[in-house]
Amino acid sequence: MWGIGKRRSKLGKWMDHNGLEQKDLAKNANISKNTVTKACSDSDYIPRQDVIKKILKAIRKIDPNAKMSDFWDL
Repeated sequence: MWGIGKRRSKLGKWMDHNGLEQKDLAKNANISKNTVTKACSDSDYIPRQDVIKKILKAIRKIDPNAKMSDFWDL
């Protein structure tokens, strides 16, 4: 089971639900693993706009209907 006992943001919960690993998102989005870790664990963290676009582009390969508001409250 993914994500047991970890603090998770909306993005982290989505990744756990879809069985994705942080290293895979980091590679597909071309961002650092540290950025992905922070985005998946800190619900108050909001990445820069360019990083959000990279993350959403990678996520939409799996879920074409994913929206920014699914993961961050801006």
